[in-house]
Amino acid sequence: MDTKALRQLIREKRRSLSSSQRNQASFLLCERIASSRVFQRSKKIAFYLPNDGEIDLTLLIEHAWQQQKQCYLPVLTKPISHGLWFVPYTAESKLRNNRFLIPEPVNPNSARLCKTMTLDLILMPLVAFDPSGNRLGMGGGFYDRSLAFLSQRKFWKKPVLMGTAYEFQKQKKIAAANWDIPMNSIVTEENHYSTKI
Repeated sequence: MDTKALRQLIREKRRSLSSSQRNQASFLLCERIASSRVFQRSKKIAFYLPNDGEIDLTLLIEHAWQQQKQCYLPVLTKPISHGLWFVPYTAESKLRNNRFLIPEPVNPNSARLCKTMTLDLILMPLVAFDPSGNRLGMGGGFYDRSLAFLSQRKFWKKPVLMGTAYEFQKQKKIAAANWDIPMNSIVTEENHYSTKI
């Protein structure tokens, strides 16, 4: 199956889940991540807000706030660079939809923008993945461009990249392009896949 067809198939399946299926999977996944060593050690964590049927991290965000961790959300930069910045996210943050209808903080102050390389952990939504850490995203390349510096991973130990998905999104093999940045691990409601990078 080609990438476009696979992306469409999984997105449709993801959107077709019932509320109870979503809630149960979200609870199990958030519990699994919260108990992981990398999450417990991380102080600056980038999350995302669910869109298009993505697995929901709201419970984990609330847990991180209780643990006094610094939480961030991605925001789109100007179209010319097609990258992401990360902005602090608190319970008081006001949100609005960006051009892809994804919620992000309103009018982020440039002084508050967080450089990607200063984060400890980035939780990334996936469309599909394989156990080796290869991922298929929505196709915009925003994360890959923002994380390109990790292609020199021997010089950069953070942020740790943890993909999140439903177990049914796992594939035997995802063909990786030379610009793709692999995950350190991938977590689903059923498993935690650690890669060798």
